[in-house]
Amino acid sequence: MRRWVAAVLAVMTASLWDGPPGRAAGLSHQLNIRPIIGILAQENLPGDPFAYGSSYIAASYVKYVEGAGARVVPIRINCTEEEYAKIFNSINGLLLPGGDVDLQTSQFSRAARIFYNLALRANEAGDYFPIWGTCQGFQQLSVLTANKNLLTLTDTKAVALPLTLTTAAQSSRLFGSFPKDLLQSLADENITSNFHSWSLSMQNFSRNARLRRFYKVLSTNSDGKKQFISTMEAHRYPFYAVQWHPEKSPFEWIEKSGMVHTINSVRASFYTASFFVSEAMKNHHCFSSPAEEDRALIYNFSPIYRGIKAVFVQNYYFD
Repeated sequence: MRRWVAAVLAVMTASLWDGPPGRAAGLSHQLNIRPIIGILAQENLPGDPFAYGSSYIAASYVKYVEGAGARVVPIRINCTEEEYAKIFNSINGLLLPGGDVDLQTSQFSRAARIFYNLALRANEAGDYFPIWGTCQGFQQLSVLTANKNLLTLTDTKAVALPLTLTTAAQSSRLFGSFPKDLLQSLADENITSNFHSWSLSMQNFSRNARLRRFYKVLSTNSDGKKQFISTMEAHRYPFYAVQWHPEKSPFEWIEKSGMVHTINSVRASFYTASFFVSEAMKNHHCFSSPAEEDRALIYNFSPIYRGIKAVFVQNYYFD
């Protein structure tokens, strides 16, 4: 009886640790129901009066992931490749956020390239690892895949648009699980927030063999002159990218054209985040110990309130 109780207690104690049971038990098909998403920080915005240290993450991206059932580890810039490899093997997915840095020379772009290459190798070896890119993250993925910057200027700085869904959208991994009425709303209503000056035009995408082979176009938009890609997913890898901002509708409140807070815009935010987190649940990376995991989590940092009229209501800042 004592042995049985001891065995039960051992199982219960082990279950408190977030390490995936699939890895230990050889059951890789089991979902990791406690996923951790890494969000890549980027260089501080020039002139930010609240900034300290060298980098930041907008809190809306953290809330976006947490609201779908995952925890967050901030990934700082200026780390070594060895440090990034260790983080990669500890997290279950990567989010590349929006922002305003150089996509080829910044520390953000350097770190993104390292994680992108690690994810390529991992997925090719059967280690399912998803990446999500939003706005700048979308652009960064296009640059990494094409190995060149093919972005073009568009008049899309502060505008809400409906998505022009392609025939591939219905059968896509990303949109395939969306309720039909929400897909219809995305196609009919101005509920996707666009805050970007640079876009990947359909023309440049079509002319580049690397991009065509790698990504499937799920939606496009137009600024009235140029057609650009607004949503895409990789053919063979769990990589997803949106040029619009699903995280803004529920979590950013600046009064500006292009910002929408309708029920359907908030639903779109939740469904995109929920999909990405469900992809991360297929990954079974874990930290080497509970203590190491605890030290890495975003809970060790406090967001700074920047004011209701700020572009980002709250930011996390890092040394």
